[in-house]
Amino acid sequence: MVCAAAIAVGTSHSETVGELSVVILGTVAVYWVAHLHAVTIGSALAHGHHAMVALRHAFRETLPIAGASVVPLAVLLVSTVFGAELRTAAWIALGATIALLTIYSYVAGARGGLRGGARVMCAVAGACVGLLVVLLKVGLH
Repeated sequence: MVCAAAIAVGTSHSETVGELSVVILGTVAVYWVAHLHAVTIGSALAHGHHAMVALRHAFRETLPIAGASVVPLAVLLVSTVFGAELRTAAWIALGATIALLTIYSYVAGARGGLRGGARVMCAVAGACVGLLVVLLKVGLH
């Protein structure tokens, strides 16, 4: 989500894919560090972990936040390598993000023990969250 929001907002302020990539990486890094800090403090307080133990735990727990930005960023970069203009590549990356959110939400429902229609509803909810980012992008342009 953070990566998608950075793409949506950053596209209107970036001239090149390099500039947009820096915006994406910077935004994701700030959110990840904030989450890392919160989980570290929570682990230390809730479980009485030593600060370094809490930090290692938090790092493992929060790394997927940073990792989740890899696919949309890669889609953005690959799209431009294949000749897409920045704005088109951004739309393609947003589409990939919506697909990922849909899949992740379906899998979360499945792992949560949901069946059939409930899993599909989880997927629809994930897609709707992605579509909210698209509305943000449209609203900014």
